[in-house]
Amino acid sequence: MSSPPLKRNSDHLSAPAVESKKPKGGSITSFFGTPKPKAQGTQSTSSPRNSSFNKDKWVASLTPEQKELLQLEIDTLHESWLAHLKDEVVTPEFLSLKRFLKKERESTVKIFPPEEDVYSWSRHTPLHKVKVVIIGQDPYHNVNQAHGLAFSVRPPTRAPASLVNIYKAMKKNYPDFETPPNNGGLLTPWAERGVLMLNTCLTVRAHQAHSHSNKGWEQFTQKVFDLVARVRTRGVVFLAWGKPAGLRVTKIDRKRHCVLQSAHPSPFSANLGFFDNGHFKKCNDWLASRYGPDEIIDWSLVPTKKAISSPSGKENEPTPTKQLPEDQSPAGGDAQAKPAPTDEFDDADALEALIAAETEGKPTSPV
Repeated sequence: MSSPPLKRNSDHLSAPAVESKKPKGGSITSFFGTPKPKAQGTQSTSSPRNSSFNKDKWVASLTPEQKELLQLEIDTLHESWLAHLKDEVVTPEFLSLKRFLKKERESTVKIFPPEEDVYSWSRHTPLHKVKVVIIGQDPYHNVNQAHGLAFSVRPPTRAPASLVNIYKAMKKNYPDFETPPNNGGLLTPWAERGVLMLNTCLTVRAHQAHSHSNKGWEQFTQKVFDLVARVRTRGVVFLAWGKPAGLRVTKIDRKRHCVLQSAHPSPFSANLGFFDNGHFKKCNDWLASRYGPDEIIDWSLVPTKKAISSPSGKENEPTPTKQLPEDQSPAGGDAQAKPAPTDEFDDADALEALIAAETEGKPTSPV
């Protein structure tokens, strides 16, 4: 089939997020404000399949310690996800993770992302709107970088090296793709269009990569990936870059879902196949073949007056974002793209990738 071009939604403005400081001594609830009551007849923010989930009743069933440890999840994890993950967050392993994080914060250790952003991925991309999953690993560990979406940074921070390489790969897929002004790296427009960008570890100490690895986040996020594969029964696209990300998709049903694997965009592994993997175009090809041309991802990050041609050939018409239909039976298909071999570099940071390459005697080419 002919490949659908990059779509632009001229009505979508990816304005820089305005950051506000959490009041000292205030709760997460006070930071976000009191939830507004739903008007009669409005659709629930949770997945239609979980409209019976009673959050208040679930919270009331928690022990006092569980309520204290899980306040962040109660206040900031989107209900469409919490409805499915409520049993996971009360496991001994997850509660042990929360006790560890509590001690970290009480010791005045600086942790990224800011506490209110740990679950921002769940609010930008509710479960019932997921079309694509991009798997990251460790959050950025410098100031004003991590904000809960893998690879994304808030302005005025410039795009880190891996994200710069993602832009280069996108440009190869879609020559009309424009990088954000000042080499920005805010990817919330993608998240709001159905691209779940999730790191396998959700927190990190400032300036200490991997400092929160193997504390329990990996088990939790694996449940998230498995949940998407189970609930989004008509199929989604998983983009797994690098060996660690590849390990996260080994059990994904590739007849139901599209799994695309390649080298990681790190400067020391991108030249091993990332730039030419064609993943963004293959992703849209698969979505178009499975759901129709209106369901492809608009990868644009710069609002323009003139939209690039849509697959139907119409210009200057914003393409509506539709919720992917769900059913109970897997949709088979030969539209499945074959996964490429994974690379042997760690996802977390370029320095470690360089060390690994030198240890194994592999050539490296920084980008």
